[in-house]
Amino acid sequence: MDPATLPEVSRSFLALRNGQDKPEIWVAFRGIVYDVSASRLWRKGKHYEHWAGQDLTAELADAPHSEAVFERFQAVARLKEV
Repeated sequence: MDPATLPEVSRSFLALRNGQDKPEIWVAFRGIVYDVSASRLWRKGKHYEHWAGQDLTAELADAPHSEAVFERFQAVARLKEV
């Protein structure tokens, strides 16, 4: 899917998709928002010390995996820059 065709969402909209406030579990990486709801590793919106509903771009440097992990998930939106 072409990222340019995805709807834009704000950081506050993303923050509500944390697995607690809404049933969706979303995270952002490099401006793209991914739905990780189906992942058993993101149950209840938490993945190790990371919480859903936020931009994880800066966090990836400390992860034991590469950015290729995001290829497993559906891109649902673009993160609106302020």
